[in-house]
Amino acid sequence: MNLTAIKAIYVFEMSRFFRTLLQSFISPVISTVLYFVVFGAAIGSRIDQVDGIDYGAFIVPGLIMLSVMTQAIAAASFGIYFPKFIGTIFELLSAPVNFLEIVVGYVGAAATKALFIGVVILGTAGFFVDLHIQHPVAMVAFLLLTCISFSLFGFIIGIWARNFEQLQLVPLLIVTPLVFLGGSFYSISMLPPIWQTISFLNPVVYLISGFRWSFFGQADVPIGLSLLAIAGFTALCLAVVWWIFRTGWRLRT
Repeated sequence: MNLTAIKAIYVFEMSRFFRTLLQSFISPVISTVLYFVVFGAAIGSRIDQVDGIDYGAFIVPGLIMLSVMTQAIAAASFGIYFPKFIGTIFELLSAPVNFLEIVVGYVGAAATKALFIGVVILGTAGFFVDLHIQHPVAMVAFLLLTCISFSLFGFIIGIWARNFEQLQLVPLLIVTPLVFLGGSFYSISMLPPIWQTISFLNPVVYLISGFRWSFFGQADVPIGLSLLAIAGFTALCLAVVWWIFRTGWRLRT
């Protein structure tokens, strides 16, 4: 494996992130504060606890997942789409670099950015609620897997998109609604039976449930299903990326 090529792509992508570090840091802090004001204060005054957990603490895993998923997709999709837009993708494809090294460089940088956002939100939430993470190793594992898998998904979106409008289409119209309807700010057990059944068709439910389990030891679905869901999604994204580079779909046109 060409580590120099991976490093070059990774450093180039991260340099763009560090140029706007202040914005990257302030934006999630402000968003977290607003979510706690709206959900923690307004709704939390009506819902004291959910499954024995203080509502302010209960929404933290969902809030982190919401930001991490959207940031990972945005970073990875723009990272690979911009070289397509300006035409430098052909230089990258003609260089002595295989597809795995390209993916590791772009996806690794996007996952790092999303991980940074997740850590910032977690630290900001600590100023509002008392958090006691019961399974810290599982929490880190779920966070890393989510960053990597959704960065891969964003990478696919960046290759698929033909313009900047399509680049925003999937995150805005599909991913964000799925996250909001995936138990980010409520427990699936609070829904009527028919809506519980429908919610279990939402793959994001399994990710948020597993991540919440790492915090509080409680989940809407078994932890094994959550691990299987994130592993399956990651494997599917890897298979799609492999097929894209093997066929050259949307890369050479």
